[in-house]
Amino acid sequence: EPVSQGDPNCKVDLAFLMDGSWSIGKRRFKIQKDFLAEVAQAINVGVAGPMMGIIQYGDDHVTEINLKTYSSSKEVKSAIDKIVQKGGLSNVGKALSYINKQYFSDANGNRGGAPNVAVVLVDGWPTDKVEEASRLARESGINIFFVTIEGPDDNEKHNLVEANFVDKAVCRTNGFFSLPVTSWFALRKAVQPLVKRVCDTERLVCSKTCLNANDIAFVIDGSSSVGTGNFRTVLQFVANITREFEISDTDTRVGAVQYTYEQRLEFAFGQYNNKAELLNAIKRINYWSGGTSTGAAITYTAEQLFSKSKPNKRKIMIVITDGRSYDDVRAPALAVHRQGVIAYSVGIAWAAQDELEYIATDPDKEHSFFVDEFDNLYKFVPKIIHNICQEFNSQPRN
Repeated sequence: EPVSQGDPNCKVDLAFLMDGSWSIGKRRFKIQKDFLAEVAQAINVGVAGPMMGIIQYGDDHVTEINLKTYSSSKEVKSAIDKIVQKGGLSNVGKALSYINKQYFSDANGNRGGAPNVAVVLVDGWPTDKVEEASRLARESGINIFFVTIEGPDDNEKHNLVEANFVDKAVCRTNGFFSLPVTSWFALRKAVQPLVKRVCDTERLVCSKTCLNANDIAFVIDGSSSVGTGNFRTVLQFVANITREFEISDTDTRVGAVQYTYEQRLEFAFGQYNNKAELLNAIKRINYWSGGTSTGAAITYTAEQLFSKSKPNKRKIMIVITDGRSYDDVRAPALAVHRQGVIAYSVGIAWAAQDELEYIATDPDKEHSFFVDEFDNLYKFVPKIIHNICQEFNSQPRN
């Protein structure tokens, strides 16, 4: 019979964290294995569809099945059959930390183009804290689901190591990522609802991270005061920021405008869809030389670049200038802020502090930077990346 390539409508890298703790007993461990086998059957595993792996956790965790080991549901099912209970506590936090650091690695079969999904099965409640490990996993793009079986009732809440552990762990707290099951014997009923959710890639919002979900426009001062050598240094700065992001048509896209009195679109969002081409295009930008109309350049960037931005991307503008503008920057900056653009200003040498603050999104101290000389620009690369990520990761999770 022809080997199925898997269900293309469910292309996800799916890891199950199964509970191997002693509290669960032999019989329920077997029910858990049957559940995983039914899930494997229902999702239709294959290289063009979902790939499925399993980690069993107790005191420690052990990888039972790597993501890339099996390429059909049948193979996954027979591997599940051979899993033996480990025993120990229910250290979910420890296991989540492992999936974040090691399990979803390229070497283990993480495909990159497929969302990472981790489904935690837990009997009762974890014996360690999950909040920090979950946050780090979310920030690296892992969509965490929790299936809690016979979770704590009101009389048992005082036994918890961490209150509201499900809400602290899951991707979003809107109910989509948590499936409470009242008893082990009702677990089978969760197969279809769970499969439907993990395959709904549109709703796997934690795949978006601060590094893969932006449209970034660089607005580069090409005026005469910059000079050829310093202009190269600016382009190096632009390249160093760009290098930190995941670049593709579906990930972060980068565009660039150079300005003097006039403006020039150097390249548009999505014109270069891999990092090497993009870095090459940045290097090839020719220094223009002329006046400094920063306000007009911001308006031009909004029209040429941000009007073509994708709705699910964060719009980020980074303005780099070395002098006071000949025109008003205040009104153009306000207009782009109102369009939802997050604006950073980087001033060098003779740049005007008041203008840098008008351009920057509030709070200014996190979005506006100034250096005396071009050679010190590189120092702001980590600060800008850190700020973009901090803002992205502090969005509410409801």
